[in-house]
Amino acid sequence: MLPVTLAAVLLLGAFHGLNPAMGWLFAVARGLQERSMDRLLQSIPMIALGHLASVALVALVVAATGSLVTGTVLSVGGGVVLVGFGLWRLLSRRHFRWVGMRLSLWQLACWSFLMSSAHGAGLMLLPVFTGMRAEGHAGHAASGGLGVAALHTLAMFTVAGVIAVVVYRVAGLTVLRRAWFNVDRMWALALVAAGAITLMQV
Repeated sequence: MLPVTLAAVLLLGAFHGLNPAMGWLFAVARGLQERSMDRLLQSIPMIALGHLASVALVALVVAATGSLVTGTVLSVGGGVVLVGFGLWRLLSRRHFRWVGMRLSLWQLACWSFLMSSAHGAGLMLLPVFTGMRAEGHAGHAASGGLGVAALHTLAMFTVAGVIAVVVYRVAGLTVLRRAWFNVDRMWALALVAAGAITLMQV
């Protein structure tokens, strides 16, 4: 892998780590729910795992088929699911309370996978994946693609983790608690918006 390609992979990972919608915001929220830094620190690896699964899936599909179509299908599917789930949350008769949004670690990983897929996290690395596919057979492309996905996710994990810890410690429980006004509704709207934007971009 060329140095410029490696730098691009790491920078894209850092960019995804900066994006609150990719997970650090919800890691902070989970820490606030439990009033525990440990909960926050447990959340970041699971968010990274979901992100890795999303990117790796695109890498494997491109390596196996050499086709970009399947990646687009994944993005469309993720967008549809996001819109549907967001609308369900908005139209649910349940009262919108932050306490109702408790997620297990595995649910958090699945949510991260869905968000990363819908945002096209793996699609951003398509030039790298397709380049590997063009240079060799599917086996080499698959192993190389997984390596790229791992490096990308490591950068995302590092940046998201640092931001989450800084926000949690610096902003403090009191300030953040005031910011979580009607968070369930806000989260549902964010899901619908993310899904709609994804579908419009396909």
